[in-house]
Amino acid sequence: QVQLVESGGGLVQAGGSLSLSCAASGRTFGSYAMAWFRQAPGKEREFVAAISWSGGTTYYADSVKGRFTISRDNAKNRVHLEMNNLKPEDTAGYYCAADGGERHPRAEWKYDCWGQGTEVTVSE
Repeated sequence: QVQLVESGGGLVQAGGSLSLSCAASGRTFGSYAMAWFRQAPGKEREFVAAISWSGGTTYYADSVKGRFTISRDNAKNRVHLEMNNLKPEDTAGYYCAADGGERHPRAEWKYDCWGQGTEVTVSE
């Protein structure tokens, strides 16, 4: 398994940008599919974006497509989420997740390694 630590959250005005990063420990990071999920207050955790182990395939929730970009740097054991044109409805805790398989990239249940999360707040 890998240990995951997110960073980069904060407060931003609507229309602004933030870049989240997830640092992973472990020498097998390059063999894990990675994803970002988010959970807003009072709501269930939802899928945001995922990336294959090679970085060649990405997946996005419809609500963030065209605004968010997921990427990874296997040499540095990091996965990133670039968030542009942020909206108040993007306010949530953002969680990095990892899994050894690449099937069902949008399914929360498949990910068995999770970070502690980083908070993103988008003001009007």
